Amino acid sequence: MSVTDSPAARLQALFEGHRLTPTQRRIAHSMVRRAADVPFLSSVELAELAGVSQPSVTRFAVALGFDGYPALRRHLREVAPAEPAAEAGAHNEYQQAVEAEIENLRHLAEALADPAPVQRAGHLLAASRPLLVLGLRAAAAQAHGFAYFAAKVHPDVRLLGEGGTMLQDRIDAAVRAGASALLCFALPRHPREVVDTLAYAKEAGLTVVTVADSAFAPVAKVSDLLLPAAVGTGLAFDTACAPMLLGRVLLEAMCDDLPQAQSRLEEFDTKAAARGLFVD
Repeated sequence: MSVTDSPAARLQALFEGHRLTPTQRRIAHSMVRRAADVPFLSSVELAELAGVSQPSVTRFAVALGFDGYPALRRHLREVAPAEPAAEAGAHNEYQQAVEAEIENLRHLAEALADPAPVQRAGHLLAASRPLLVLGLRAAAAQAHGFAYFAAKVHPDVRLLGEGGTMLQDRIDAAVRAGASALLCFALPRHPREVVDTLAYAKEAGLTVVTVADSAFAPVAKVSDLLLPAAVGTGLAFDTACAPMLLGRVLLEAMCDDLPQAQSRLEEFDTKAAARGLFVD
């Protein structure tokens, strides 16, 4: 099944072009994450899934141009037919969390069937000197991991991993030094400071590339190119396997646009061996 044929992609296309409220974006995000199940859910079940009220689901359906939720569900059964997901009762809560992450990775694989957005992002990141990488709170680990590996092939990577008033100063300094792009990792819960920082970066002339948990994330409105990768929500703390993997895919795309990437890696390996940096 191609990305354009998947239930998630059809749902995504249904929502595009509509101005949705934050509550409605939450419903849309929940529907995309559970695309195979949504045509079989009642409005009450969808409200519970999204953590909103049942009237909010009705208003959401009307905002999409339907008479109500029953009309929306009938439409979904026509355009995104799917069998109900198998019951997960045979799995314990830990296994269910892993299965959910596997499903997130499947959705990511479907999205990457069209490599153009990632290739465009790789080109933008490779061309930026310096390259800014932003990730605060829950997304700090993703940003740090990307910056660590990117620094092996990119001549000037600057990590913005802590919030505060210095963020705008560091953006200004990077722009003066010639920066043209900023890569942001944005995961729930989304700090207001990240949204404000991206807005400032765009005003400063930077192209903002964002890896976020959803195309409906609050950072979407302040991003020039948003690449979605869902997080798992089955445990006490969200899991972010798909955003991490998407970050590695971006690294690969960036390397493809850096002619000296391979020679830089070989140079690092030679120096690491001479220093006895790693244990055999």
